[in-house]
Amino acid sequence: MREALRGLTTRGRSFLAAAVAAAVSALILGERDLLRVAVLLAALPMLAAWYVGRSRYKLACTRSLEPARAPVGSSARVILRLQNLSRLPTGTMLLEDRLPYALGSRPRVVLERLGAHQASSVAYTVRADIRGRYPIGPLIVRLTDPFGLCELTRSFPSVDRLTVIPQVVALPRVRLAGEYAGTGESRARSVAVHGEDDAATREYRRGDDLRRVHWRSTARTGELMVRREEQPWESRATIVLDTRVYAHRGEGPTASFEWAVSAVASIAVHLREAGYKLRLVTGAGTDVDASEAGGESLILDTLADVKAEQNGDISILVEHVRRRSDGGLVIGLFGALTTAEAGLLSQLRGNGATCVGFALDSSTWMPLADGARREADREHAAASLALVRSGWRSVPVTHGDTLAALWPTVARGSQGFAYRAAMAETVSGVVR
Repeated sequence: MREALRGLTTRGRSFLAAAVAAAVSALILGERDLLRVAVLLAALPMLAAWYVGRSRYKLACTRSLEPARAPVGSSARVILRLQNLSRLPTGTMLLEDRLPYALGSRPRVVLERLGAHQASSVAYTVRADIRGRYPIGPLIVRLTDPFGLCELTRSFPSVDRLTVIPQVVALPRVRLAGEYAGTGESRARSVAVHGEDDAATREYRRGDDLRRVHWRSTARTGELMVRREEQPWESRATIVLDTRVYAHRGEGPTASFEWAVSAVASIAVHLREAGYKLRLVTGAGTDVDASEAGGESLILDTLADVKAEQNGDISILVEHVRRRSDGGLVIGLFGALTTAEAGLLSQLRGNGATCVGFALDSSTWMPLADGARREADREHAAASLALVRSGWRSVPVTHGDTLAALWPTVARGSQGFAYRAAMAETVSGVVR
């Protein structure tokens, strides 16, 4: 009751002040009728405080998000459901949900009187233009009586999270190089024909059976090597995301890093739909195996949180990828590269992997003077040539390019090889 009295509004306190003034005047003047007026004036805010205070502890609230995972630039609907658990009706309620700045201003919704055990729902819409996981809540409810004499605030502790994932674009279906990797009957026949020395091997990992150690390969490489297990032929792909902050330009949703993140999300969804077993590796050390059911959602949730790193390095990124190299298709999304960094990427060509690199000319995401633009173009051309010489298929990306238009260039066959040769020739001409 004390807390309810502290919730008296200016109108309620004015009623109490008027009651005190009327009571003093009644005592001085000896007017009993005026004293009755004073009692009535004091009773109204007291009853209002009791009424609101009782309703304060008889409310239940639930919140639902539709959808709970929304792409950048889309809207999500937040539905609030309040139920009056008491036998007394409530007054008008003002609902205010706490939101982070990225989702906009705090919504305020007025909910009319709720009868005994009655429930009602209200909804509002939020929109996010930046990736991330955003808390929604807690909900603040302001309870008032019908006369506006008392107002109390209640905060529900529950908080829900809205996951804003990168924008996913549809990609055309093309036949990709490096579609199949693994072993199986064909691999077993190759071992039977060519001998044990040609058996597929890989580096020893903790937990491997020592009986699978391939001693000839171990002696040749100087590292402990084990035979690969027999497994069906399957499509595998590793997607590599360059998270070095100094390799990207631009700010906010239009930055080159956001283009790369959206491209990774689009490629991952496209390859999963094509039946690929996926792995995502970032320069920050994130290593996500999306081979099982729900892998697409796992990658999108991971990309919702990925950030550009201050201390990123291409050699560290290469090391993360090489910790488990299963061959197949390797697709890299790289920011600005030096020729030395492009040379380091040649280490990912092992185990029969086909490597395709989207080389972002991040300098095009910012205005430059003519001289600085020519220098930036020269450096990007040299890095692209070094990437091609490292055994990668280089796909140049500039500001304004769309992934859907660039995607056919990664197709297998003569088209892809012709593009690679043309790219090398073009870059050589620019460097000269």
